Order: sequence, then structure tokens, then C-alpha cells
Amino acid sequence: MLNFDFYSPTYFAFGRGTEARTGELALRFGGRRGLVHYGSGSVIRSGLLDRVRRSLTEAGVYFTELGGVVPNPRASLVYEGIEICRREKLDFVLGVGGGSSVDSAKAIALGVPYEGDFWDFYCGLAVPEVALPIGSIVTLAATGTEGSNSSVISNDLRGNLKCGVNSDLVRPLFSILNPELTFTVPKYHTACGATDILSHIIERYFTNTREVELTDRLAEAVFPRVMEAARVALQNPEDYEARADLLWCGTLAHNNILGTGREQDWSSHRIEHALSAEFDVAHGAGLAVVIPNFLTYTLEHDPARFARFATKMFGLEPEGKTELELGRAGIEAFRAFLDEIGMPKTLGDLGIGREHIPQLLRAVVPNNGDLVGYFQPLTEQDVTKIFELCL
Repeated sequence: MLNFDFYSPTYFAFGRGTEARTGELALRFGGRRGLVHYGSGSVIRSGLLDRVRRSLTEAGVYFTELGGVVPNPRASLVYEGIEICRREKLDFVLGVGGGSSVDSAKAIALGVPYEGDFWDFYCGLAVPEVALPIGSIVTLAATGTEGSNSSVISNDLRGNLKCGVNSDLVRPLFSILNPELTFTVPKYHTACGATDILSHIIERYFTNTREVELTDRLAEAVFPRVMEAARVALQNPEDYEARADLLWCGTLAHNNILGTGREQDWSSHRIEHALSAEFDVAHGAGLAVVIPNFLTYTLEHDPARFARFATKMFGLEPEGKTELELGRAGIEAFRAFLDEIGMPKTLGDLGIGREHIPQLLRAVVPNNGDLVGYFQPLTEQDVTKIFELCL
């Protein structure tokens, strides 16, 4: 196990009706004047936004609102939010909705106290030193942003470049997780969310670090439960226990408890970001295409790790199989699950053709010679071959 720092300051209020505590929690963490930041659909139709407004008002918290967040959240709305916060002298940001709303709230929180362009943090030109406090109310089990140190934004003003920032400053101080808020999530987006959760486990599980038995076992507990809960939620969208486990698994998969003490990869996410940035596909759908092919391409790098993936995540029997054969069977079992829940299989399913590979490649490897990931560091040629496997 490697040395590590682990910082997780988020206070979680989990369960039925917990959005009624929004005002209480805002006050507890110092919020007096807030920006409520959300999308445009379900939070309004479900009455969630009205309940949040009521809770804040009853607690005596002043707030203003900014809606309009879309999947793969846009920099242009972040700039608008920063301007509102500065003009209204707001002291915290509350993201309400899916991961995109929370990621956008995080970007606003970073940008308000910064004298430069918030995008400096996302393209690596600056390191965050201060941010407004952040809260979140999550309506989709997927990104884990409610407890993570990451935020990803697509810059619609600079060619839709999609970049992320990692900083403990963007971990929400409080997050409200009510599984009932996920009941109305459409099946496709429920499946995309489950795929995203599984991908966060995979990016940590496939590591070159040895002697990580504890975090291996934690990952091997969460991964199968995500699959089980997703199956139930897709069959019965109002199954509370399945939705609750899926929602909490999303948090556990990305607050980094599963990644402590081990080298992590993240090449599949970097490759997928090109798909969602250039073609605005759902992040989970893009991952469903990329990850099985990344696993296929890197199988021979560490057959023993893949064999363990097959036996522990899918319960495959090792008898009579080499590690390579067992690892390949595990990848196929993963593909079968993604197919079962209705995820796309190929770039063609996403409307992306072979002719688009050079465009995607420039987004993944903007500078010749860059290496992608850590499990098996990928050259530009390697990434090209993975894209070709995705066709």
C-alpha cells in the first residue's frame, strides 16, 4: 500500500425527505446568502425545487437562482453564475440535480473568489487556493460528485474542450441524498449512471500497486452490488432499497475510499471525455463503449489482475482456464451486463464513425508524446487502436 492523504469533509444527510433539511444544513455550514443552481426539468416537475426554496426561506437564508444546467455542463453558464454571486455578494453555492448541476456549482464556487478565469483551474494553468462553500442535493446515482474532489466542465466557448479539476476545495460541505428523488430517472439514464459508478471502481481497481488487499475487497463488494441494484431499479424504478444502495454506491465509488493507497488509472475517462465533449453523448454511454475495449486492449499487461476481476466481480470459476482466458471471460461478462441494461456497444451506436477518430484523438492526446493513464500508459498509437476496437 502506498502512502496517502484522505480528506472527506462532506456531511451526508441520507434518506426520505432529507431535502427538507436544506436550510438547516446551509446555516450549519455558514451559508447565509446562496446561489441555488439546477437544470431545467425534473427538479421543477417533481416539486423538489419548491421544497428547497421553502426550506431555505423558513431558515431565513437569502438565495437567488440560476437554472439551465445541461448534461456535460457548459462553461458559459459557469461564467454567468460567477457574475451573479459576485453581484449579489453570495457566500455559498448549492447544486441541485444530477452530477452536472453539482459540477457546475463547484466551478462557480472556485471562480467567484479568483481574480482570473476559472478555466485556468480546469486546463492546469492555476491551482485553486480558495472556494465558496458548496452544498449538493443529488437526484441521480452516477457521478459521485456529491462526495468527490472533482468537477468536469465542457468549455463551449473554446471548441467544447472538456477538462476536469481535482481539489479538496470542491468537496461539498454537505450533501443531501434522498433515494426517492431518483425514482423518476428514466431507465436509460439509470443505466448510464450505473455504468459511471462501475467505471469509477474499475479506474481504481486496475492498478500496478501490489498489496492492496483491503481496497481490492472493498471494490469487490461495491461492484457486484451496483449491478444487482441496477437490475432491480430498472425493473422496478420505485424499489427504495435498490435505489438507496445504488445512490450510496455512487458516493462510495468516487469519494476515493476505494482508491486509497493505490495508483489509479483514469485513461478510460480521459478517452471518453473526447466523446462527450465532441459529440455530447451521455458520459455513462460513452464509458460503456470505451471501458470494455480498454480492458481488452490491456488484458495482457496483467492477466492475474483480470483473472481476479472475473472471479470476484462476476463469480466465474477459474478451473480449467488460464489467467488470460479467465480475464477475457470476465471482460465478456462485463460486456454482457452492459448489453443487458441497454448500453451502447460501439461508436456507431453513438453516431460516431471511423472518420471521426483523428478528431477524437486530438482531444485525448493534444500534444504528441503525451502518455494517457497509468495502468498501462497509452501512447497516441495505443489510443488509436482502442478507438478502432470501439468501432
